[in-house]
Amino acid sequence: MTVIQEAASRRIARAEELRKPRSPWADAFRQLLQNRLATAAGVFIVLLVLVAIFAPFVAPFPYDKTAFGKGYASPGQYGFILGTDYLGRDLLSRVIYGARVSLSVAFVAAAVSLTVGITYGTISGYAGGQVDNIMMRIVDFLYGLPVLIVVILMQVYFKAVSRHEGVTGLMAWLSSIDQSLGGLFFVFIALGLFNWIGMARIARGQVLSYKEHEFVQAARAVGVTTPRIIWRHLLPNIIGPCIVSETLAMPGYILTEAFLSYIGLGANPPTPSWGIMINEGYKGLRSYPHVILVPAVALSLTVLAFNFLGDGLRDALDPRLRE
Repeated sequence: MTVIQEAASRRIARAEELRKPRSPWADAFRQLLQNRLATAAGVFIVLLVLVAIFAPFVAPFPYDKTAFGKGYASPGQYGFILGTDYLGRDLLSRVIYGARVSLSVAFVAAAVSLTVGITYGTISGYAGGQVDNIMMRIVDFLYGLPVLIVVILMQVYFKAVSRHEGVTGLMAWLSSIDQSLGGLFFVFIALGLFNWIGMARIARGQVLSYKEHEFVQAARAVGVTTPRIIWRHLLPNIIGPCIVSETLAMPGYILTEAFLSYIGLGANPPTPSWGIMINEGYKGLRSYPHVILVPAVALSLTVLAFNFLGDGLRDALDPRLRE
């Protein structure tokens, strides 16, 4: 009799749980957890963020500490877990500090793109008419620019100005900020100026779809103000696809920063960046492959993790893709 009562209690508890209302975000999170690959990627990214934040406590050596005479040490030699570069600097410590650079660029560029793109696209889509036409023509013009070439030219200009001793005023202030951030401030500016364009188009398309729905028309009919309609009715419905799109774009930001650092237009040495480490290590690829493999593997794993997490978020936030 006890077994029957326990089974009945479990059925009742299960039925009550199913009857409980669940928010769309809770359903999406539950769906995301069912995707093992996306969950593993999310755990990897969280651990990488924690390692980057607590780099001074995790890294075994300072990233700029040289050990002359121990250059190109093999993994495990002289107590260096992953070996050293040509100056005898610990590769593990430099990879850990390099994660700060890559993650900072990814999250800052994503935040700027998400904020500016959603704001611009929402205003354009909700206003409609001539305002929408003018705003979208500006976006089309920016789309026609070769973004990577423009970013490189901007970085060349910023780097040249920051190295000029006679700079005063605004550029001197910006150059000081750039120096304090290890040469990343101008990277943030260059990436933030163009990467919101695609987000603006996505947000506009979502707003054009939702603003004709009944709940928006009803809110407008009862006299709800435009800012409140956008904030309470449109934004919660369009934020999901925008977050997914931005998550899938973050690997591109990381690779762009690595490329800029590789050609000398990113972080300023000795600030460690995976792109700088690859540039410094490729010359000894045949004799000391670990020098380039260590940052290359870190870069590849991080990019793959963001891609897998973005795919998982897309599946979780899109009801049409759920089983």
